[in-house]
Amino acid sequence: MRTLENINAEWWQVKLNNIGEVVEDYEDIAQCLQIILTTPKGQDPHRPEFGSDIWKYIDYPVSEAIPNIIKEAINAITLWEPRVDIKSIKAEVDGSNVILKIDWSIKDTGEINRTEITL
Repeated sequence: MRTLENINAEWWQVKLNNIGEVVEDYEDIAQCLQIILTTPKGQDPHRPEFGSDIWKYIDYPVSEAIPNIIKEAINAITLWEPRVDIKSIKAEVDGSNVILKIDWSIKDTGEINRTEITL
């Protein structure tokens, strides 16, 4: 468990829903991606354009929703997470959820990582 007392990374932030814990490096980026994609635009009063418009496609037919959700995810990540290059985004429907599988690399290293986000 990482806490404020033992941060070893340049990139870090407080871990969501875990008081006193932090995420670092790749986990920090993965959490940033989650925050970006699950925050509707207009919800951050200091940055009204922050987030994504993924929520607009909730009631669309799956065949229309998925391409639009992927497009919104690409646009939001490209704008708000400059540390990464998106390699691919795939979407799976699981009951009433959409799971985004995002393959990304850190621009400086090229190392590919995967983050899964349930919407």
